[in-house]
Amino acid sequence: MEESRKSKEIDVIGICKILLSQWRFILKVAVSSTVIGIVVALNIQKHYTTEVILAPEISSGGLGLSASLSDMASSFGIDIGTKPQMDALYPEIYPDIFASTDFIINLFDIPVKQEKDSTTKTYRDHLLQDSKTPFWRYPLVLIGTLFKEKSSTTEKFNPFNLSRDDELLCEAIRGSINCQIDKKTSVITIRMTDIDRQVSAIMADTLLSRLQSYITNYRTSKARNDLKQYEKFCAQSKQEYLDCQQKYASFSDSHLKSLFQSTNSRLEELENEMNLKYQAYSQMEQQVRMAKTRVQEVTPAFTVIQNATVPNRASSTPRTLIVVLYMFLGCVGACFWTLFKKDIYNLYKFYIKNKNTEE
Repeated sequence: MEESRKSKEIDVIGICKILLSQWRFILKVAVSSTVIGIVVALNIQKHYTTEVILAPEISSGGLGLSASLSDMASSFGIDIGTKPQMDALYPEIYPDIFASTDFIINLFDIPVKQEKDSTTKTYRDHLLQDSKTPFWRYPLVLIGTLFKEKSSTTEKFNPFNLSRDDELLCEAIRGSINCQIDKKTSVITIRMTDIDRQVSAIMADTLLSRLQSYITNYRTSKARNDLKQYEKFCAQSKQEYLDCQQKYASFSDSHLKSLFQSTNSRLEELENEMNLKYQAYSQMEQQVRMAKTRVQEVTPAFTVIQNATVPNRASSTPRTLIVVLYMFLGCVGACFWTLFKKDIYNLYKFYIKNKNTEE
């Protein structure tokens, strides 16, 4: 039993002796992996992430206490017809809005300016011109350019028919936007990542304002359409009232000293018509005021908890950590090879021998 126990023990001193005997090989591998790590770290661009936090107003249909009474009645199988009108644009759908191609395409023309470059360019040009390709992707880029179809230099951007480059650009933007919703508080957290920290802050602030505009336009669309119609009807009623008023004044001035009963009857008829037109015009003005109030009521209120600020630290993996990781993996790999190279070689010989025997 003592001999079997000793055989199961790990000979730490023996392992250390083997590793020390091959210290030159391990050092060479460690130095080589460190150099590779430095090259890789220098070819990876830093990324900066800006975070904004927004708390939107939750719409419940504006029924207040009646909605609660309806819920209580429904539990007893009674429908009192006061169910709140559900909003189709609930917070959980906001990430899908950011991921939609229509939303992303509208970000292409946003003017941005880098921190160390005073030139203003569009966000699309910034991504195409300022992004660097790592050296290990050069073969793929070269193969892609060889098999890429030639396009005209005067070809304009067509949002209806996106090119392959624009599709890849949309995918890149979609990956740089992160929107999270807290289901308990409905607080929206938007994160925007870019290779330039100032551009990251600009785009995060733009996403915040675009989301607010999108939600506002959606929830006020019907009220704004109603207001537009009421304003149109009000303008027509006003014009009809002014025309009728002008007709009444002209007829009254031209028959000022007339004593005929027919003239008085016509004058009274025009006056009644003018009064009716004025009442219609007054009602339309009241409808316009109510429609404006309705637009104000349905316009959602937003509370910006955290505005966009230029980040000071990069959100990507630190280059020092990349170099240390490569050096560590190189040392581990060299040690593993030093300790088990004979076993690996014997296993390989055994595999070749069995393969030849089967043939």
